[in-house]
Amino acid sequence: MKTVRLLAVVDPAKCTGCTICDRVCPTLAIKTDRKLHLASVDEARCSGCPACEQRCPEGAIHVVVRERPFHMGVEVPPADRVQVDAICRKAKFHPEQLVCYCTATRADEVAAAILQGAHTPEEISYRTGVRTGCTVECLQPMLRLLDAAGIFPKPPPGGWQWYGKTVTAWEIPEAIKRKYGASGFYFDEDIEILDRVVNAPSQEE
Repeated sequence: MKTVRLLAVVDPAKCTGCTICDRVCPTLAIKTDRKLHLASVDEARCSGCPACEQRCPEGAIHVVVRERPFHMGVEVPPADRVQVDAICRKAKFHPEQLVCYCTATRADEVAAAILQGAHTPEEISYRTGVRTGCTVECLQPMLRLLDAAGIFPKPPPGGWQWYGKTVTAWEIPEAIKRKYGASGFYFDEDIEILDRVVNAPSQEE
């Protein structure tokens, strides 16, 4: 679990209502009133990440220490363990594999959040804290886990938080394997090793 100790605060004297902060927030905690040209922060959804502060062109947002820290995280109920493990392994993750190094969030926690109703990356981020550190890399595993659960969300309107999934070792075309296999690349051997990692027993089994 991630302890959220920080909070984004908007300076209304500097905010021009450009909406950049809306689009870079991983939990959709910021909304801009187009009429007032002013952004506001939903304190309950704010994860204290620096995305809005770093990208505000007017320097109108600052991250401050919260008076009352809170925890972001999802427990994996024993009753859901079989489904959680199935989603993780279908997505080619070991259930105990870290998918967000910034917050130490594991694949099984993301899968549990999906089973509990988090059907978008933004909702998963809000519930688990994943992608609220660097705010970039962890979109990939979330989309893979959502795909494995049969959920295919669309990016938020105007959002800058999304980018395409990268190809995994399992998805490399056979033509590429043949072309580069003689140049010292061991695609099938790598996949065999990765499969052993993905399918290794977890501590809960």
